[in-house]
Amino acid sequence: MRILILSQYFWPEEFLINDFAKNLCDRGHDVEVLTGFPNYPSGKIYPGYSFRGPYHDEYNRIQIWRSPIFPRGNASGWRLIINYFSFALLAGIRGFLACWRSFDVILVYQLSPITVGIPARAMKALTGAKLFFWVQDLWPESLSATGVIQSDSILKWFGELTRWIYKGCDLILVQSRAFIESVLRYGVDSKKIRYFPNCAEDYFRPVNPQKCTSENALMLPGFRVMFAGNIGKSQDFETILSAAELTLGKPGIQWVILGDGRHRLWVEQEIHHRELNNVHLLGRHPKERMPAFFSLADVLLITLKRKPLFALTVPSKVQAYLACGKAILASLDGEGARIIQEAQAGITVPAENPNELANAVLRLNELDQEQLKVMGQNARKYYEMHFSNTHLLDIFEQWLDEFSEDSD
Repeated sequence: MRILILSQYFWPEEFLINDFAKNLCDRGHDVEVLTGFPNYPSGKIYPGYSFRGPYHDEYNRIQIWRSPIFPRGNASGWRLIINYFSFALLAGIRGFLACWRSFDVILVYQLSPITVGIPARAMKALTGAKLFFWVQDLWPESLSATGVIQSDSILKWFGELTRWIYKGCDLILVQSRAFIESVLRYGVDSKKIRYFPNCAEDYFRPVNPQKCTSENALMLPGFRVMFAGNIGKSQDFETILSAAELTLGKPGIQWVILGDGRHRLWVEQEIHHRELNNVHLLGRHPKERMPAFFSLADVLLITLKRKPLFALTVPSKVQAYLACGKAILASLDGEGARIIQEAQAGITVPAENPNELANAVLRLNELDQEQLKVMGQNARKYYEMHFSNTHLLDIFEQWLDEFSEDSD
């Protein structure tokens, strides 16, 4: 089947859609991608790309058509809005110029922004393809939750844009069951909404820690609580550092942070100010090395701030952590916490509660390794049952066949 994936973000940027596109291609589908010049997360166009090109790339036999884009820069509110609309406009033009062939399905990978749906609807009209819209982020809720936009009139306008985009879709896929109610508010027929969670990249799997000597050399011995991912305000590092401070008097507990982000400088200053010698920033490393780092952790940490939107979403690191078969400690509310509880993969505590988080670490530290191992085994089993690539690709292909029959 001929599939066009429309995403503002794609390889060499590190997003789940890269692996999903590759796996579709490996299953014999003819996959092409329409995307922008890579500029995430640095906010600068990657070396080797410019407004002079290249406008065509190839990744694992996948043809990539690139559109110019105004880079994110420091990701301030208006800078992001210009970034979003520059892709919406220029990708639409690029689509008309380069992707003139017919497609059976257009799959939109909708992280922020919702504006990726504008060229998607134009491409649907051009090609006559079915439009699948994979919702990763609710709009306009994410704009207000992250503080990017506070104007009620602008948020209302984005709400109407979201309604228009959803109405033009043949199928809306939601990465969290809790998203369904939000999508229904825009007048979408419930038969057009289907739960389709994220998977993890193929390299996320259990790894023998004995083989991870270079990663182990970066860490101190002890009970390792490991966070991996973006160091931003949404990840609630205020709670992480406060909980770490509460465990300062407990020998051997080490808080390990892998990643980078706009909040890192503040985190570094707080570590110094509070004299948190049990918190270690190891910087950003390639995602392919994450399973090796994870294998050296005693427990993997997920945190999010307490906001209604965050209670609805499932952070992608939930699937990555489950896939690696390690015990999980989650300081978050809602759907993400429910999955970890259902999997019996670890302990969850309410968001923004450093006392509960510190106490959970102390409880986990008192468990023997066999008990932690059982949590990790539960995590991997749950992942294979609900989130594995094979399972999700089988479901997606069933839907492709269903809509192919409808168009015959």
